[in-house]
Amino acid sequence: MSTSFTERTQKQKFGELMALIWKNRVIYTLLFPGIVWYIIFAYGPMGGLTLAFKSYQASGGIWGSPWVGMQNFKYIFLDQAFIQSVYRTLEINLGRMVFQFPMAIVVALLLNEVIFLKMKRSLQTILTFPHFLSWVVLSSVLITVLSYDGFINGILKAFGFESFNFLGNEPIFVPMLYITEVWKNSGWGAIIYLAAIAGIDAEQYEAAAIDGVNRFQRIFHITLPSIMPTIIVMFILSMGNLMSTGFDQIFNLSNEAVRDVAETLDMYIYKITFQSAPDFSYSTAVSLFRSVVNMTFLLLADRLARLMGKEGLLG
Repeated sequence: MSTSFTERTQKQKFGELMALIWKNRVIYTLLFPGIVWYIIFAYGPMGGLTLAFKSYQASGGIWGSPWVGMQNFKYIFLDQAFIQSVYRTLEINLGRMVFQFPMAIVVALLLNEVIFLKMKRSLQTILTFPHFLSWVVLSSVLITVLSYDGFINGILKAFGFESFNFLGNEPIFVPMLYITEVWKNSGWGAIIYLAAIAGIDAEQYEAAAIDGVNRFQRIFHITLPSIMPTIIVMFILSMGNLMSTGFDQIFNLSNEAVRDVAETLDMYIYKITFQSAPDFSYSTAVSLFRSVVNMTFLLLADRLARLMGKEGLLG
């Protein structure tokens, strides 16, 4: 009798679920292509992660290669180049969180304060445009401008100064990464915050203006608190990419002169996979380690947000 009751309850819940899906069929239809894409290109290939626990042999393929357990992970932690690349990645990307992450918020706040609509749209277009250019194109422009015989050094020579080695100078390589990344993506990242600002009730600003609150006070007491949930979500997502951000940029801007400060974990994976005798099991183990660390940072950031009384990404 209890079994029959459980079956009826399950059928009832299933019927309610199907009715809900049918009621929101338009939304689910829009979601369907994205779900299919994730299944095929994100979840399907995850079976290949077993390669991290095998010794890859081309004749046997992924499934036919012998199982070696944690052996590949033991090797990567004995490699000093790997350890250094992890520290270097954390150093660079924590700097990105400090210097780059707030810039999109600042750009959004400044654009929101522009009164003239045409000027606002023009500025947003100018600031967003670099995002649509690949790092291959942008790095070519930067290398041309900053080379010894480039535009900047040409100006320095014209004023009697010596040429400066912008591209092969280790101390300025990381700051150059931050500056160029801000130039490329801050305008694009500001779109999300502008959308959040657009959802703020205009009556709050009107009431503040009547009370004599100036623009800076409105920003800090109305705008920022109102978009704080969006900022937290974007911060958590950024923390989830802490070990894997910036490969295209570093790959295209780095050279042998700055190799000691440019070899992040992604560059290390590229080197062991394509610039030496390939060991796909070893490189898969490194990639799996990177993904686990990223997930750990994401969960920690989400937990920290909830401990601070904010709504996290995972509820």
